[in-house]
Amino acid sequence: MSMTVEERKAVNKALIDEVLKAYPDKMAKRRAKHLGQYEEGKPDCGVKSNIKSLPGVMTIRGCAYAGSKGVVWGPIKDMVHISHGPVGCGQYSWAARRNYYIGTTGIDTFVTMQFTSDFQEKDIVFGGDKKLDKIIDEIQGLFPLNKGISIQSECPIGLIGDDIEAVSKKKSKEYEGHTIVPVRCEGFRGVSQSLGHHLANDAIRDWVFDKLDGSKRPEFESTPYDVTIIGDYNIGGDAWSSRILLEEIGLRVIAQWSGDGTIAELENTPKAKLNLIHCYRSMNYISRHMEEKYGIPWVEYNFFGPTKIAASLREIASHFDDTIKANAEAVIAKYQPLVDAVLAKYRPRLLDKTVMLYVGGLRPRHVIGAYEDLGMKVVGTGYEFGHNDDYQRTTHYIGDATLIYDDVTGYEFEKFVEKIQPDLIGSGIKEKYVFQKMGVPFRQMHSWDYSGPYHGYDGFAIFARDMDMAISSPVWKLAKAPWKAAA
Repeated sequence: MSMTVEERKAVNKALIDEVLKAYPDKMAKRRAKHLGQYEEGKPDCGVKSNIKSLPGVMTIRGCAYAGSKGVVWGPIKDMVHISHGPVGCGQYSWAARRNYYIGTTGIDTFVTMQFTSDFQEKDIVFGGDKKLDKIIDEIQGLFPLNKGISIQSECPIGLIGDDIEAVSKKKSKEYEGHTIVPVRCEGFRGVSQSLGHHLANDAIRDWVFDKLDGSKRPEFESTPYDVTIIGDYNIGGDAWSSRILLEEIGLRVIAQWSGDGTIAELENTPKAKLNLIHCYRSMNYISRHMEEKYGIPWVEYNFFGPTKIAASLREIASHFDDTIKANAEAVIAKYQPLVDAVLAKYRPRLLDKTVMLYVGGLRPRHVIGAYEDLGMKVVGTGYEFGHNDDYQRTTHYIGDATLIYDDVTGYEFEKFVEKIQPDLIGSGIKEKYVFQKMGVPFRQMHSWDYSGPYHGYDGFAIFARDMDMAISSPVWKLAKAPWKAAA
């Protein structure tokens, strides 16, 4: 028998109180600020966010370096990315997103080029500026056709005071204006990877936009329908799915940031008529800057699930003429048979199934509509590194009495799942293993575990299939969840 909203609120409150009992009083008081439930009509989700994690409490966050290297700069495919510091951070972040790349960088490509300065004890003592200078020379010697270099500083760089900006200016001048971008994204900075996004955005502003040569690439001709895709990292090919829809309604995508993106596309962006921002958290800073400096409006869009796709296409089209508006309606109608077929197949199988989410980026809110299109209900959600404005935006997606957890600990999340007993967990990369061991159906919703795309109409079909597979897999009959094993 399903609970009323008031009954659900009482259960959630009791659950939070039970979880907090495990902590000393002082710790419980601080963690209580991050755990709550949404009350309809409130302007946000009622939890504190963007606060430093507590020592000794294991949470799932990354650092500022991860926010810059792994998210904003790392996916840019025709640049060489230097991790300036000890080898570990560079090695851990070596991989890149899916790129369509036939081009030349290492002749022919070797996609996406990554270096590390491999700091040793002597570099900590004597400084690493000379080493960085030498690495840039080596990169230019080995791969002279690269389109630019980013320098991502790791923790020791900030501690010893290496001047990566001076080195960048010197080497850029030496290589005749070659784009070299220093990013002060040492891991200890800020609260989480969120500050790394901000620092990386500022680096784009200061080292790309502010140094643009007006005479560069005169062959670029603007059109009234030029748009950009910002904050899409092409996970599972998502940016390509989004691009297809935008081009189908008659728009021209002149830049992708930064999945499958290039440095030239970054430079093109100030010529756009509208910036389309997918991951608000990571790219709102540069979008606001372009609105202020270049007068380019920006729109946050959501291409997860047919309901949100249709709403987003109409919102985007509203910024253009009647031709684009008519095209948007035609595209929505074109894909309706596909939507109907997907819903006919999967909605009866997934109807009334419950989901709990805990992921980075925008997905704790953006994917909710796709689950609801399938008849599923999200009963809990939270962010690894969200800010208050993320939780404000989440209120438009969730229902009354939805459990909210910010920067949740492994212990808290496990207990929540154990008590609420959802049918499916939409997890991040790291915490999925907890639920695998618990015998709870899960889907890794950070990078789709090599599935995807999930954006767009074609992506919705894949999304529905994957959610159904996760819940319906026969493996769960062999590995019972703790609450089922005890029964």
